[in-house]
Amino acid sequence: MTGFELEWPHFLAMLAEAHETVDQPLEGLKLLADARAAADKTGEAFWDAEMHRLHGELSLHVVPPETERTDEERKISPEESFLKAIEIARRQQARSLELRAVMSLSRWWKRHGKKDEARPMLAAIYAWFTEGHDTPDLQEAKALLEELS
Repeated sequence: MTGFELEWPHFLAMLAEAHETVDQPLEGLKLLADARAAADKTGEAFWDAEMHRLHGELSLHVVPPETERTDEERKISPEESFLKAIEIARRQQARSLELRAVMSLSRWWKRHGKKDEARPMLAAIYAWFTEGHDTPDLQEAKALLEELS
């Protein structure tokens, strides 16, 4: 009645991110599954990109055996989650969410010896921003770009 149901996926995703912070990735993944189910029910797509990015980040912290993860979650690699997040953010023209997803992918690629692929993608989205360079996301992106050089 109040429209709160439309915001529910966003709040669940924020809670999932908090679980990452306190090293509870499985709980975070469960919350993201709930968030996706709520988004599917309402048709809300506002936070889809961030939910995919968070899925990738949380997946990085899950160590085998992954007994509590669903078959679907086991099939999706962090890299695939980050790429899907980038695709959605670009389609929605959500540059801040695209920046976050590209940073996550860049860190993943850096760990896997793909700095040469990561740097141009991150540099391109970073260059799009003409203001707000004092925000945490853009400061983090700048530092990551320097690491990738």
